[in-house]
Amino acid sequence: MAEDMWRFRQGMGPFRPVRELEEMRRRIEDDVVRPVMRAVWERIPEEVKGWSPAVDVFEKGDSLVVRVELPGVKQDEVDVSASEDTLTIKGQRTREAGVKDADYDRSEIAYGNFYRSISLPSSVDTKNIEAVYEDGILRVTLQRAAGAKPRKVTVQVKKSAA
Repeated sequence: MAEDMWRFRQGMGPFRPVRELEEMRRRIEDDVVRPVMRAVWERIPEEVKGWSPAVDVFEKGDSLVVRVELPGVKQDEVDVSASEDTLTIKGQRTREAGVKDADYDRSEIAYGNFYRSISLPSSVDTKNIEAVYEDGILRVTLQRAAGAKPRKVTVQVKKSAA
């Protein structure tokens, strides 16, 4: 019995599970993952498809500050708007003029439209917004709405009658 098993294994060649698993992964990616991702991508609205700049959101006193990395984006290609609970930043970063796609040896910088919609943690005064663009960083400062500012409440402790 053991001899028959040895002859059977000898005809198959070496057992290499890593290669077989890699082939299985590749087939799943080709047959399932890529078609599904392509179908999902086609359903995404064009204004959302571009790239997304990195964002920091933090509180500073009664203000909410949003910092957005936009290197290579011209100031006039950025649009900032705000509602009571959402800040929207959209725009476009364009490739250098005169350089064709065929001229690139490597292209890692994302170009095209970008769109970020940021949910704000508290209501803001949409009439009092400041946006400054300097050195590729957009800094948007929003003031909290009067009713949304935190109030300090003094807590009184009563001694219990023991």
